[in-house]
Amino acid sequence: MQQGYLGSGLKHISQISQAPIGSLYHFFPGGKTELAAETLKASGGAYQELVEAVFDAAPDIVSGTRDCFQAAAETLRRSDYADACPIATVALEVASSDETLREVTAEIFESWTESATSRFTAGGVEPARARELATVFLATLEGGFLLSRAAKDATTMELLGHSMVELVETAVRR
Repeated sequence: MQQGYLGSGLKHISQISQAPIGSLYHFFPGGKTELAAETLKASGGAYQELVEAVFDAAPDIVSGTRDCFQAAAETLRRSDYADACPIATVALEVASSDETLREVTAEIFESWTESATSRFTAGGVEPARARELATVFLATLEGGFLLSRAAKDATTMELLGHSMVELVETAVRR
């Protein structure tokens, strides 16, 4: 879906996947919306596992936060700013026009927030503050993707990462 959700038709998806269009409808009787929802769920799970792995490999929550933003900046550079979050892309594109996909993207973002909350709590942040910090983390990361892609420059992602690290350091010290 490099053309976005609205720019991707089932015929085109059938052609590039080399799957007969009848097979798409067989496996996804709900059509394009059902295919997109299942794709988003799979992508959302994969991205969550990736971020969790970065956090879990770090010696502490502050380092994990820094590593997440550094990895995001590097991913942007390596992909020439084409690879970012497909969940946010679809959410921005259809949140006001497709309730099914809005709900799917909201569920994915909630799952990511819960995951980050548990990691911040385990890292020494008070539980009430951990949820707030997880929300800011997610919004900052997604905003970093958006602004860095628009500028074709990962500097913004790096700057946001520094600010997020400071917030996490402050929360851990409390």
